[in-house]
Amino acid sequence: MNPFLSAVGRRLADYLTKPLPGRHVATTSPELLAEALMPCDVLLVEGNTRISSAIKYLTQSTWSHAALYVGPQPDWPRRGGEVVSLIEADLHEGVRAIPLSEYASAHTRICRPVGLHEQEAQQVIHFASSRMGHRYDLKHIFDLARYVLHTPPVPVKWRRRMIAMGSGDPTRAICSTLIAQAFQSVHYPILPDIVPQPALAPDCDDCAKEVLHIRHHSLFVPRDFDVSPFFAVIKPRLLKNFDPHKLQWADPD
Repeated sequence: MNPFLSAVGRRLADYLTKPLPGRHVATTSPELLAEALMPCDVLLVEGNTRISSAIKYLTQSTWSHAALYVGPQPDWPRRGGEVVSLIEADLHEGVRAIPLSEYASAHTRICRPVGLHEQEAQQVIHFASSRMGHRYDLKHIFDLARYVLHTPPVPVKWRRRMIAMGSGDPTRAICSTLIAQAFQSVHYPILPDIVPQPALAPDCDDCAKEVLHIRHHSLFVPRDFDVSPFFAVIKPRLLKNFDPHKLQWADPD
């Protein structure tokens, strides 16, 4: 991208990342969230910026952002004096490491991959951390901006393709693409295309088997980790011996 378009892209990024009026209430306290998270968890975030609105429109989902939890990294450069524990792709800074407090007041959801071996989990984390410093795809920003300024009636079946309209340059990451690539590097499924094929069983002519085909990483969006049958949704409050009888309700009068 030429210098002029890069400058315009940065200005546009400033505009798109400006928070919108309104208040988002966190459904989980920062303390419970920190206790519940495990390395390789995907933290979904409901953003409150202009670009978040565009992503939520295109994906028909609450979730507009995704970050990979890698656990506290005391040896990595601190951010604002805090130890970092999340890797994400940011519009301004590209792939970066941030502390969990960045989303302390946001509505979030934990999605946990099931059955990863420890070595595979380390490979996922290494893949994401090795991309730190890669820049956000500025061409992708221009694509999304069209749906911030005006939201045309895009058919649902085309909206996922709208997310993947950037340059395709592998060094320019977007949040869900980065995480999808990290899990695909160890062949962990997110939402693969499932194609039935004959099982070729000698005693069963009609038997079929399911064969998984990897979907291109550019087509993944944050909501895919939420609806994936291979990621468990973790609710921090329920992990702490939740008892509904101990809740304090306001006096109806």
